[in-house]
Amino acid sequence: MNPIKVDVAVIGAGTAGMAAFRAARLAGANAVLIEGGEPGTTCARVGCMPSKLLLAAANGLHDAHSLAARGIEGTHALEADRARVLDYVRRERDHFVKGVLDEIKALPDGMLLRGKARFEAPTRLRMGDDTRVEAKSVVIATGAAPSVPDELKVFGDKLITSDDLFELRTLPKRIAVFGAGPIALELGQALARLGIEIFMFGKGGSAGAIMDKPVRDALIAALADEFYFDPDAKIDGMSLEGGQPTLRFTSPDGVARVERFDLVLAATGRAPNLKPLALENAGIELNEKGAPLFDETTMQCGDSAIFIAGDCDGARPWLHDAADEGKLAGDNAARFPDVQRIERKVPFSIVFCEPQVAIVGASYDDLDKPMTVTGEASFENQGRSRVMRQNRGLLHVYADAKTGKLRGAQGCGPAMEHLGHLLAWALQLELTLDEALKLPFYHPVVEEGLRTALKDADRKCYEERSETPPALPSAAGC
Repeated sequence: MNPIKVDVAVIGAGTAGMAAFRAARLAGANAVLIEGGEPGTTCARVGCMPSKLLLAAANGLHDAHSLAARGIEGTHALEADRARVLDYVRRERDHFVKGVLDEIKALPDGMLLRGKARFEAPTRLRMGDDTRVEAKSVVIATGAAPSVPDELKVFGDKLITSDDLFELRTLPKRIAVFGAGPIALELGQALARLGIEIFMFGKGGSAGAIMDKPVRDALIAALADEFYFDPDAKIDGMSLEGGQPTLRFTSPDGVARVERFDLVLAATGRAPNLKPLALENAGIELNEKGAPLFDETTMQCGDSAIFIAGDCDGARPWLHDAADEGKLAGDNAARFPDVQRIERKVPFSIVFCEPQVAIVGASYDDLDKPMTVTGEASFENQGRSRVMRQNRGLLHVYADAKTGKLRGAQGCGPAMEHLGHLLAWALQLELTLDEALKLPFYHPVVEEGLRTALKDADRKCYEERSETPPALPSAAGC
């Protein structure tokens, strides 16, 4: 047995693990990084970056086709060479992966351990049959993997996940997409805009993780204009017939249909990679799904010397939060038992379909509805949005009815990645509606839609208090 003794052992070399490892070393700890799979991070290899590359290509073609409405001819003759598109995506993807691999290769000898780790005891890890790692503290940062419902496995080798999609050498004519979350919406729309016939099947009426029904309905309506999209699908049968995935389902208008596809894409979410860790030996409390209970302000599991960060904790599955959590976990693992708490950043997520989706701040379901006002702005007639021919979507902002303090927002529309940032910053700074409305808004910009929603909420706040709102500069007429 090869014994290794360190201050901090970090399991997983993804975004959170790398951040934890760097933070532990910066704090002066002797640390090792353990990786049992392919290094390169989910974001760079199969997540954020390749999906945005595919979207960029698809949106470019879509935008070119849309030029005909502006009097520019010949654009409908453009078409995608799908094999070349995928080759381009992989080459650019590999550029991002290389940056991560270069950082790992630069680690001093002995700091990267290759192999799968499992707990033998709370601070003792076993790797294979010949290595044991004794650590003063441990950071779990094992990420997540695609979660595939058992019923979809009937499609055999015609079933792929988002991890598989980017390795295809070309794309077929018809693909069924299961799921209506961020991954499904981004990839499904990208494929549709590249000329693939897409049928998207959701569950329970959800779309893009939006909980506010009018906003969700606006998103569904916009996407359903581009491809078949049923967010509450009634599947009557699934089979593989003559090598083709075959679906029997009832469409929203009550019509029974049978459709055959070339591939089925399971975009039904990701699940934490925790089973191989033998957490039953870690001496920590687990929830009903087998994931560790932890404090989001420290990333500590109970009062143990074990910390967790990134997608494997099931809390905030976004890269910026994985990096923040990794840094916090690594720093606290190095200083254990002198653990420090921090105030976490405002929750913030974006879906990069069109219209884009932004969800910021307090969970919609957690809002005290009687004490909350909702400001609304439609993008249907918003000036800059109409100029760009992207005038679809709806924005809702939420504020405390008595104080006017911003609580959160959910919206779909153009440039939501930018409006979402403005809202996240305003929430982080704890601004009220009055304070936000005193900030400058240029004309003509999409941000004027945000101003409309803020003004609507502000007016409702003053009505709630039976007061007259202060005079503000008038909004531009368009």
